[in-house]
Amino acid sequence: MWTVVWVALVVLAGLAGSSFYFYGKAIKRAKKDFLDGDPGLAMEPGAREASAANAAWWKEQPFEQWEMTSHDGITLRAFYLEAKTRTNKTAIIAHGYSGQASLMGGKARLYWEKLGYNILVPDARGHGASGGTYIGFGWPERKDYAQWIARVLEANGEEAQIVLHGVSMGAATVMMASGERLPVNVRAIVADCGYTSVKDELSYQLRRMYKLPVFPLLHLTSLLTKLRAGYFFGEASALAQVRKSRTPILFIHGDADRFVPTDMVYRLYENCPADKRIYVVPSAGHGYAEFADPERYRTEVASFIEHYIAQGS
Repeated sequence: MWTVVWVALVVLAGLAGSSFYFYGKAIKRAKKDFLDGDPGLAMEPGAREASAANAAWWKEQPFEQWEMTSHDGITLRAFYLEAKTRTNKTAIIAHGYSGQASLMGGKARLYWEKLGYNILVPDARGHGASGGTYIGFGWPERKDYAQWIARVLEANGEEAQIVLHGVSMGAATVMMASGERLPVNVRAIVADCGYTSVKDELSYQLRRMYKLPVFPLLHLTSLLTKLRAGYFFGEASALAQVRKSRTPILFIHGDADRFVPTDMVYRLYENCPADKRIYVVPSAGHGYAEFADPERYRTEVASFIEHYIAQGS
């Protein structure tokens, strides 16, 4: 009897310790060294040079730094750049997991240089210059983006036209935002290599990276995340949110993505009732759709959003 009890206690202690370990790995704000060298994030040919050019461009721009307090008291910061020619069009650009605003130079240049938009690039909570002790994987960030949208309307007026464009976790963020009551000023969304839900993505990574079963470790870590960060993995669902979307969405994914499986984009696309388009990029890995075919990427984005943006504004 006592042997069984002790074994059970040891197992429970081990599981509890493992949930704290994985919370620290995935959710807690910290440098994510475990991603270094991940084959699912391997850099595409030519991406290093393009990334360096985008970083240099970013440093040269006279960004305004915007700041606000989130609904739950976190200081959030973002970088705003007016278009070269006055316009009411603004792109809000969302970066990925463990990233920051300054890494979105390529998408910022697309909208600012090629399409003539104002751009706003936030640092997500738990990243960059923003506060926060945890990463929300897009779920609490969806409310942060509602506030950034309101801030753009405050700055640029009620005639503002807004596009949301996110990559990876940023794509999940804008898809999760799509299920909220967004103002009609948000005309289109571009979701590049986003996941269906936090539960689906972390389940996949537990099996892929650690060769571990999902139950009960993911469930215990989810409970710990609820206690510390305010959300369960299961409720943080881009899939459930896009089912409620009234905003047109362009879904983009690489067909060689090993970090967020490509099959997720098909499920997201099929469940979206709003106007939509899907663009799956041959041979592109995670986050590298634009690098794989820059001209086609820009054409797909521009042609999609032009359907919903009033021209000459």
